[in-house]
Amino acid sequence: MQARIDTTLEAKAAAGPTAKEGVLATMNMQPTPASIAAAEEKLGDISAKKVKAMKRGMARARVADKAGDLRACRKALATMQRVIGP
Repeated sequence: MQARIDTTLEAKAAAGPTAKEGVLATMNMQPTPASIAAAEEKLGDISAKKVKAMKRGMARARVADKAGDLRACRKALATMQRVIGP
């Protein structure tokens, strides 16, 4: 699921408007999914509500996975699927 989120954010970043390059980009720092999401949110390509939902959903899935709760993990991932869309 993390790969799907990353791919979705990267696609939005590639298709949308660009922003000024940040200082970290000039220091050979690679963007993280969180920094891409923050930039897309700032540009208006993705809503703050959707970013928060993705963060909460992935956190729930990770906690459930770590606890060995397959049912809860699958439920969290299914919710993430609805948030991300097709």
